Amino acid sequence: MILIFIISFLTISPIYLDTIFAEDKAISGADNKDITYVAKFVCGSIIDDNGPLRPGHYNTDISITNKQLSKISFLWTVSVNDGPTSHSTLMTLDHQKSTGLDCRDIKKVISLENNTQVGGFVFITIPQSYNPANPNNTIQYSSDDINLLDVQVFFTANALDTLPHEVVLEKISFYIISDETDKIPKQMIKTTLDVTLNSKLNVISDTEIKVKEILSSTYDISENEFDKIEIRIKNVSVGVGSMIDDHAISLSIVKPQVYPQNEK
Repeated sequence: MILIFIISFLTISPIYLDTIFAEDKAISGADNKDITYVAKFVCGSIIDDNGPLRPGHYNTDISITNKQLSKISFLWTVSVNDGPTSHSTLMTLDHQKSTGLDCRDIKKVISLENNTQVGGFVFITIPQSYNPANPNNTIQYSSDDINLLDVQVFFTANALDTLPHEVVLEKISFYIISDETDKIPKQMIKTTLDVTLNSKLNVISDTEIKVKEILSSTYDISENEFDKIEIRIKNVSVGVGSMIDDHAISLSIVKPQVYPQNEK
């Protein structure tokens, strides 16, 4: 018996990503269009509950990353709800580099730095006639090739006037020996009581006055009547606590859309 072996050789050619990304794409029979990312933004403080957003302090950060292996230039424009539209600003990102736009950039470009609250949209536009590999050439991209950038929007909201931070707490245990004002309930006299207050570092304070001020606000005792209340401080302890964090963050990934270019 004679066995015949057939050996096939597979030749593999190297594929260069730079060549792929630089390759011209075409849409047959399509008009020139622009690739646009539309990002929502909210900046500033909302003090009432008349709208869909709860009262709080809002900030927006738009992150833009060039996913390509060549430079990309784009225009970004701000449009304020029921307000002005900014001029277009040109930016260029090197390959695999990123940048960001926050509320300071947005307010500055529309000259509304002093406005309490601003909302609207940021339009990030890559003209379809732009070739990322060769800006001097004009091309068109197929529908699968329009997502040239990675655009993500971070929304943050904080309902607190200040950011959460550690605070020093002072717990005071005390007795009320006597009350000549007759405004403090009798069952509280000569009973161990305590109150917790915010404390400040490196500040000398009168613990007894602190307690009397709390009693004053609770039982409508004037400062002139402080001498009619006799108290004894039993113990003072100090601890550290954290303010409640009423903070929220969300992430939105913006997909590109194709719009007709402006008529010249």
